[in-house]
Amino acid sequence: MLRKIAALLIVLCLSLSGCAASATSGMTSYVDSIDGYQFLYPLGWSEVKVTNGPDVVLHDLIEPTENVSIVINPVPNQKTLQDLGSPGEVGYQLSKSAIAPTGSKRKAELVTADSREFNGKTYYTLEYAVQLPNNQQRHNLASVVVSNGRLYTLNASTTEQRWPKVRSLFSNVVNSFSVN
Repeated sequence: MLRKIAALLIVLCLSLSGCAASATSGMTSYVDSIDGYQFLYPLGWSEVKVTNGPDVVLHDLIEPTENVSIVINPVPNQKTLQDLGSPGEVGYQLSKSAIAPTGSKRKAELVTADSREFNGKTYYTLEYAVQLPNNQQRHNLASVVVSNGRLYTLNASTTEQRWPKVRSLFSNVVNSFSVN
């Protein structure tokens, strides 16, 4: 009888631990071995083919304006991310060159700028509130890193209205981003 109760408790514990949600549940991996980066993105998102733009763009099938993209640019003279500036300085430059460049009629406010270390590389995490020309409000969360003479930028974007619902999801995407 005691063995049956012990066996039942073991089965119960194992089945309950399988039900626990992790930060990466509902996510799948994107790996680009040629350009040397990887990240997690939500299940149900699909790749969008683009030319003359980001290296990759993925978007939600239900909320198609919700997307994540990777842009790769050369960095002169083998500079490091820290050589380019602090998180706030790089965030400001990114807002002026990519998120709301001159002539785009977009406005971007850098909300937060932080730094993290992963596998010996420094990553900056940048959060933006963006206003489009049609007055639509968006929210962007980005991660930037320099590796092998290139600046990698992962950008996740959604409407401001959806931001509270996807904040944690987007944080998981951005924090999963890594380069080789």
